[in-house]
Amino acid sequence: QSCHRPGGQRASQEPGSGGLPEGVEYIPTRKKGKNPMKPVGVAWYSLYARTRLGYLFYQRQVKKARERYPHGHSVPQPYCLPGVKILPIPVLSNNYSYLIIDTGSSQAAVIDPSDPLAVQAAIEDEGVILEAIFCTHKHWDHSGGNGVLCQKHSSCRVYGSALDAIPQLTNPLADREKVSVGCLTFEALATPGHTVGHMVYVLDGGPFGSPPCLFSGDLLFLAGCGRPFEGSPETMLASLDVAMGLGEDTLLWPGHEYALECLTFASLLELDNSALEQKLQWAVQQRQEKRSTCPSTLGEEQTYNPFLRTHQPELQEALGLWQGGGEDLDAFRARVLKEVRRRKDLYQAT
Repeated sequence: QSCHRPGGQRASQEPGSGGLPEGVEYIPTRKKGKNPMKPVGVAWYSLYARTRLGYLFYQRQVKKARERYPHGHSVPQPYCLPGVKILPIPVLSNNYSYLIIDTGSSQAAVIDPSDPLAVQAAIEDEGVILEAIFCTHKHWDHSGGNGVLCQKHSSCRVYGSALDAIPQLTNPLADREKVSVGCLTFEALATPGHTVGHMVYVLDGGPFGSPPCLFSGDLLFLAGCGRPFEGSPETMLASLDVAMGLGEDTLLWPGHEYALECLTFASLLELDNSALEQKLQWAVQQRQEKRSTCPSTLGEEQTYNPFLRTHQPELQEALGLWQGGGEDLDAFRARVLKEVRRRKDLYQAT
């Protein structure tokens, strides 16, 4: 597979004057979508996250996805620099695992190995030694492959937060703790909200002449954000602010391929956002060709991701929200985030 560097991710032609892409419509309903975590109520979430029923459901997801997408839901586009290779692995119906390789030593780490067969196939194709699994959180669609991979790779360690019940966890990590795999250095950042122990991982790109790489799990997607199953809007806002503190050139590698749905939803909130319109047109083209939309940059995300634009008057006005007299700015931003989340939960793209 050839490698690419993320460049200008813009449509080759000028975007249209408005409206949604053909075949995409806005349906304000809670009808179940393809993402099994969408119609989540308290009881269902507890079953999925805390019982064996959740694991059985995950196994069913894996089986169906392997049948429907024998070669993955998207065409992977490796990212290469001298010394490091990042290989997105499309798994389940819309998840991404990531194999990150120190090409000098052939040592590797994997982020969120959802489907162990797909990850193992990538390991064998690349001829590397798996030394580490970094789990962003406990949900089966991010951690379900830990056990199988640990059986196959005896030296592999499993990293993550002790606050989440991550399968086969061997090395609990604290906020800001760093781990080296060959010449690769990862920093763990605590980002609670989606789960109480959610973490993201930042690969230091400096030694390779690259910007930092953020593997965001279910904290942050292209134009989207994970649901705060185990946290408040205030908690999620603080976690998003942690991520945004990494710098605008940081490459965003999310845990799911949700770009088209998230961008379409965002376009309904900000009708005159030209950056959003251009990115949506680009994403439509990418997904028509089954190409991944990863990565974007945090600088890009600030121009069109409504969950990162809670401080922008344009979005606040679109939502009909104004800061109250004496209301703390972060409290107001959390209120804006809560309203964006509420509207997103009522939205479904078909």
